[in-house]
Amino acid sequence: MTENIEQLKEFTGLVERFVQLANEMKDEGKSLPTINAALMSASATYGSYVAAGNEGYLRPSGVEKLVESYRHHANRVQDIKKHIIQSSGQDTKK
Repeated sequence: MTENIEQLKEFTGLVERFVQLANEMKDEGKSLPTINAALMSASATYGSYVAAGNEGYLRPSGVEKLVESYRHHANRVQDIKKHIIQSSGQDTKK
């Protein structure tokens, strides 16, 4: 269990570093949609590298796996945000 906690702390720290970098870009005057698109493109590039290396590429089934992984993480983030908002008594409908 301690190993899982340490892995979660490491994961959270890495996520926070990416968000911090994105916020630095925002503070430089870059637009939020452009930052978001660049971050997503970087994530897709790195995800492809992890799956296929520098010399390969993903077949459609590999792209689907990458998309499904992204969907999982996006849903997880929304579940966490929903829980935080509901716990504070705020309205969650947008």
